[in-house]
Amino acid sequence: MSKLDKYRGIIPAFYACYDEEGNVSGERVQALTQHFIDKGVKGVYVNGSSGECIYQSVEERKLIIENVMAVAKGKLTVINHVACNNTKDSVELAKHSESVGVDAIASIPPIYFRLPEYSIAAYWNAISEAAPNTDFVIYNIPQLAGTALTMSLFAEMMKNPRVIAVKNSSMPTQDIQMFKSAGLAAKDDFVVFNGPDEQFVAGRAIGADGGIGGTYGVMPELFLKLNDLVEAGEKKKACELQYAINEIIYKMCSSRANMYAVAKEILRTNDNVNIGGVREPLENLQEADKAIAHEAAEMVKAAKERYLA
Repeated sequence: MSKLDKYRGIIPAFYACYDEEGNVSGERVQALTQHFIDKGVKGVYVNGSSGECIYQSVEERKLIIENVMAVAKGKLTVINHVACNNTKDSVELAKHSESVGVDAIASIPPIYFRLPEYSIAAYWNAISEAAPNTDFVIYNIPQLAGTALTMSLFAEMMKNPRVIAVKNSSMPTQDIQMFKSAGLAAKDDFVVFNGPDEQFVAGRAIGADGGIGGTYGVMPELFLKLNDLVEAGEKKKACELQYAINEIIYKMCSSRANMYAVAKEILRTNDNVNIGGVREPLENLQEADKAIAHEAAEMVKAAKERYLA
């Protein structure tokens, strides 16, 4: 059994949890963590895009991971995204993450300034060195970060023994194949996560070991089933379920409100899990958006009835 097997499977991206005043709620963080334990997922990816990390302070992000770890207690693999737009704060979050016992830390590259690859590598290595006993995951999401993980930058990062995975959220599935091939050439074992939820089957087919996704949280059972179908080689059934999942995602994205606001309404509706709204400038739900969220919630229930029977 590989020591990296704890990363292989379905890992929902953890949503930001707020109280009614819009403050981070430790109680609601713990409730969402328990919810994911009960659903049987492999782990959680905390403080990433779905966690609205760029709109939160260092102290808020510490509070979130502390409350996740208070409940996870070895029942979930926990990856904590620690990137801030400066090295100092990122290093502080990396040290804190190791102190509370996460399995891995992750980071996008710094955003806004166009940094040369050697500066990005230095940034990632500084973060990793701050948590010397913790695995490191590179997060490649060029459409939002503005910087792509090139093969030359990837090769440089492979020199770091703590780098064990890439969370690949670029759209070309070929990137997954390239990172997986080069990663295994450099190390005994290496993990690549599929990022775009709409192409989970394609990502797994070309070499991804599992997935981390922002819509997994509202339908974890469907993604667990999808992963099982892929593992069993049931291509036709897997594609059929992927198409059904994609229709739900398209519906979630059709709202004027931010998709994560829709996701949180689905959780409230279907699972009685209340984790508040989203933080401005992200758009919260208006009345018209609630109808879309409730329609998506019904689509989730219908898909469960059809594919999990």
